Amino acid sequence: MNAPVRLPAAVEGRLAALGEVDILVGIPSFNNARTIGHVVRAAAAGLAKHFPGARAAIVNSDGGSRDGTAEVVAGAEFSPATILVAHPLSPVHKIVTPYDGIPGKGSALRSIFAIAERLKARACAVVDSDLRSITPEWIELLVGPVLHQEFDFVAPMYLRHKYDGTITNSIVYPLTRALYGREVRQPIGGDFGFSGRIASHYLKQPVWESNVARFGIDIWMTTTAVAGGFRVCQSFLGAKIHDAKDPGADLAGMFVQVVSSVFDLMNTYRERWPQVQGAESVPLFGFPHGVGLEPVPVNTERMLGVFRQAARDLREIWQRALDEPTLAELDAIAAGPAAGFRFPDRLWVRLVYDFATAYHRRVMAADQLLGSMVPLYLGRTASFVLQTADSGPDEVEVAIRNLADEFVAQKPHLLQRWSQGR
Repeated sequence: MNAPVRLPAAVEGRLAALGEVDILVGIPSFNNARTIGHVVRAAAAGLAKHFPGARAAIVNSDGGSRDGTAEVVAGAEFSPATILVAHPLSPVHKIVTPYDGIPGKGSALRSIFAIAERLKARACAVVDSDLRSITPEWIELLVGPVLHQEFDFVAPMYLRHKYDGTITNSIVYPLTRALYGREVRQPIGGDFGFSGRIASHYLKQPVWESNVARFGIDIWMTTTAVAGGFRVCQSFLGAKIHDAKDPGADLAGMFVQVVSSVFDLMNTYRERWPQVQGAESVPLFGFPHGVGLEPVPVNTERMLGVFRQAARDLREIWQRALDEPTLAELDAIAAGPAAGFRFPDRLWVRLVYDFATAYHRRVMAADQLLGSMVPLYLGRTASFVLQTADSGPDEVEVAIRNLADEFVAQKPHLLQRWSQGR
């Protein structure tokens, strides 16, 4: 049984005074004073412009910021007369609250879910507090499908630089698509729309003392919506501008966190995904269009160096997850020349499925197992970068879709390994 979410007395008083709202926008934060004012103003403008008759609230769920984040939220003002022809009929209420529980984005969202339930919100959205590219239209695109079309979950779709989001593109998107059979392109996008119904469902799940509360909330929300049979769609939001990182230098810790969450969810829904065959599209709202994107620096030489060193040092660990023919193929790739280096889709998909099975069987400590997978991810990413160096966005998307189809094609291998072992 989940314990009730505790809220400060002042917040409880605000909720009692508000009674009910139609729309709630949640913004989790931790030391985001530099950017959160823009996010709050964009959300307020979106509510005023697109939902002028709705009773709405913006909730900032903060993790103990010490840089004045809460004060920035409280002082962020939006003047509708500056951009709107008609004034909104209802004011947008702001609620700032610390969250309770394990430090992390998941605990912040749990407080937002609880407030949404208390206020009987019909439609909700959550947006990251460090966004530089959010516009008022994001609120309409995230909330509108819920409020007007009765969808339960709205996943974001962004245009991203071809080397931004390599964890999503190489494993999270294609694996989630193959497992659960729905075409959700950005399952860990961070900005979502959802119904009050699914917010209450999220609250009831026994995950709030787990890693979901720390770092796995985005993929958990998406997977829970898809695997739970809720009505799911996507909305095109344009570019998501944030501080992009070199996948070879910065993303190892994130890789372990995200992949452990995906693999844990495979255990949670082990009765569901083996029955799924193929993948279906979901409705898309918004108008896809080209946008300017910030470049992402990539050091392929460093990534290849890490991969080759691991092929010498980690073989004993890899043997716990992989069979000898697969290890021999990895040895051959690692020993080959840098020119024309390739890490085939077929081999990468088999590795992911075999490591998922090893994680399921707990052949060793999870952090050790997944940490040994990071150099493989770097080798695969280096291959992708080299292969697509001269490719445009459409060609890159075709390559990612081909990889996703390979995950579907090899799903029988996963099922065999999962049920019978090697």
